[in-house]
Amino acid sequence: MHGPHTFTVADAVELAVVERSGFIESRHAGSAVVLTSEGAVLRALGAVTTPIFPRSSMKPFQAIAVMASGVTLRGEDAAIATASHSGTQRHADLVRGLLFRAGIPETALGCPAAWPDDSATRDALVRLGAGKAPVYMNCSGKHAAMLVACKQNGWELNGYLDPEHPLQKRILDVVERFTGERPSATGVDGCGAPVHALSLTALARGIARIATSKSNSPFAIYREAGFLAEAVRQNGWVIAGPGLPDTIVIERLGLFIKTGAEGIMVASAPNGITVALKILDGNLRAATIVALRLLADAGAIAHTDVEALLPDLGLAVYGGGRQVGQVHASYV
Repeated sequence: MHGPHTFTVADAVELAVVERSGFIESRHAGSAVVLTSEGAVLRALGAVTTPIFPRSSMKPFQAIAVMASGVTLRGEDAAIATASHSGTQRHADLVRGLLFRAGIPETALGCPAAWPDDSATRDALVRLGAGKAPVYMNCSGKHAAMLVACKQNGWELNGYLDPEHPLQKRILDVVERFTGERPSATGVDGCGAPVHALSLTALARGIARIATSKSNSPFAIYREAGFLAEAVRQNGWVIAGPGLPDTIVIERLGLFIKTGAEGIMVASAPNGITVALKILDGNLRAATIVALRLLADAGAIAHTDVEALLPDLGLAVYGGGRQVGQVHASYV
C-alpha cells in the first residue's frame, strides 16, 4: 500500500545488482539525481521529483538550524550534531560533552535507548554490566544539539520533538530555505524527530548549498553551513564510525556525504556536484557505490579513486568464506 504521492516500482530504475559466481542474484531499483553546484540537473534516473523521506540525510539542515539559533558548534561538536554515529565511547563522550556544558541532564534526550552499533563498545558495556542507553543511539548527537538550542533560547526542553515546538519550526524554515521546496508531508523519524518529505532534486539542491557554503560568507546562516561543511570533511570519524562507508569516503575522497535509513544517500564532491538517491527497497548496501559512480561519471571525482575504495565498502559477496561476487552499480 502506498500514499498518493509516493513513488512506486514503476517509477524506479535499476541502480545496482548483486552478482554471485557470475550470476545476477538480486537487483536494487531506485531513483537518483545529479546536480551542479548551482542546482542544474546533470542526470536524472527514475522519479526525482516525487517526495521521499530523507531520514538522516536531513541531519545537516537540522544541525544548521541549531547553529543559526545562537549555538556555536565547531569541529567535532558540529560533526556530532549531523552524525549517524556508531556509538563508540568517543562518540558518546562528544554527546555527553554537549549536554554537560549546557547543564542539560542526559535523561532529557528524547531518542530511544539503544546499544552501540560498534561491536567493541557494545561488548565492553556488556562486560561492565551496563545496558543500552539513549546516548548510544546513532542520532543522539542531533538530539543533544537540539536540546542545547532549546536551552540557549529559553525554549521548553520537554516536547522539543513536537512539530509545533519553536525549534522544529526553525528547522522546517531552514529545510525550505536551503532546498527551495515546501515539504509535502511530515512524519516521525526512527529517533522520534519530525522528518519532512522532499523530492530527491530538492534534497540534492539543499545539500549542494550546504556543501558549497563558506565559513566567511556575508550571510550568517551560510557561514554556519560553511562551518558545518568544514566540520564534516575534517572529522569523518564522527559522522559514522571506524570502517564505515561514510567515514571512509569523507577521509579518503573529501566528500560531504550522509547516509539515511531506508536506502537514502546524499553526497557532494569538492566541486559542488551533488547526488541524492533512494534505493526503493530500503537496502543501503549499494547506495555508496551508486553515489560514487554517479559522481565519477559526472567528472566530479576520479573513477580510479572509486576503484581504490571498493575493497573497503562492504561490497564483496562471499561463499564458503571466500569472495565469489560483488555488488555493482548497474544504472544506464
